Amino acid sequence: MAEGFTQNNRAAELADFLARHSKTLVLTGAGLSTASGIPDYRDRDGVRRGNEPIQGPAFRASSAVQRRYWARSMVGWPVLARARPNAGHAALAALEGAGRIGSLLTQNVDGLHQQAGSHAVLELHGNIHSVICLDCGARVPRAFVQTQLVAANPAVAELVASAMAQPLPDGDAHLEPAAIDEFHLPACTHCSGTLMPDVIFFGDNLPAARRACALAQMDAADALLVVGSSLMVYSGFRFCRLAAAAGKPVAAVNLGRTRADDLISLKIEESAERLLPQVVHLLHANSAPIPIGLIQQRGVL
Repeated sequence: MAEGFTQNNRAAELADFLARHSKTLVLTGAGLSTASGIPDYRDRDGVRRGNEPIQGPAFRASSAVQRRYWARSMVGWPVLARARPNAGHAALAALEGAGRIGSLLTQNVDGLHQQAGSHAVLELHGNIHSVICLDCGARVPRAFVQTQLVAANPAVAELVASAMAQPLPDGDAHLEPAAIDEFHLPACTHCSGTLMPDVIFFGDNLPAARRACALAQMDAADALLVVGSSLMVYSGFRFCRLAAAAGKPVAAVNLGRTRADDLISLKIEESAERLLPQVVHLLHANSAPIPIGLIQQRGVL
């Protein structure tokens, strides 16, 4: 009973925040998708775990780095492919549909917001379900590339269902070096060129147009809500600084510390998939016409 009371109390605080700021810009991170079975990047202290991230310039310059990426991605991909939106995604879609929030920025590349029914979504770091050819610019689905990888690398394919391959964020996976040395790379079916996931790698900058759009959304917002992000990456932390500089309140739903703790006026250390549906319910109960059917279908309310 005590735990439920605490959660409802914190949900009421966030519901009040959103009731007072209907143009809230929502920024989401990996912590929102953990309930969908996708591991996050950092522990509660913001320390990164897992493999060292591959740098974009290194990927484009080295076939060895490309083999490392695609071999690990091939094994980890099924985790992303079978992931489905959780109640936190559904709640944000319901809040958007009711006009209770403004735009939604996500650092995630899993596409789960769109699957949940959100429309005003800007993917800061791209979408892992799309692959681009660096030579001719052709785009193909990541699922199609998986069929190429499995056909060309039967030995590695056996690891997909093996305990030897532990899934990591963004479809990455632990993989022994020996499995990478003889790995066959996928190639563009149009020009035989180099394929790269259509995401922003570490060491790369956001496209100018995407960055300008995100900044315009922050400028139009009357508040910022961070969900499931430690904000250790500057592309997310930037928006907290902008909001604070403009005198706009910042709220956060995140398990553990964030880089912007000193800028946050309302911080709730609860799981988004448990808290956000309660917020939807509270706003609906206060006569807001929130379409909660999607969340009810998921058995949350």
